[in-house]
Amino acid sequence: MAFAHVHLDESKCVTSGQCVLTAPEVFDQRETDGVGVVLTDSPAPELRDKVQEAAAGCPAAAIRLLHRPPGRVAGG
Repeated sequence: MAFAHVHLDESKCVTSGQCVLTAPEVFDQRETDGVGVVLTDSPAPELRDKVQEAAAGCPAAAIRLLHRPPGRVAGG
C-alpha cells in the first residue's frame, strides 16, 4: 500500500515501543510517559517498508498510514 503520511494516535498507544524498535528513524517514545511519537510524518521512500511493518506490529493499532495529511479534504 502506498502512503504519504504517518499518524500515531497517542490516545491508543500502549507504550510497547514496537514502533521504535522497528523504525527508529520515524518513531520515538516520550521520556515522560513512554507514549510513541512520530519524528517525521512523511518518511523517505526507503523507510516505508519499515513503517508498514511498525504499523502492522503495533499491538494497539495506533499507527495509521494515510494517503494525505490528517484533516485534509480530498480535492482541497
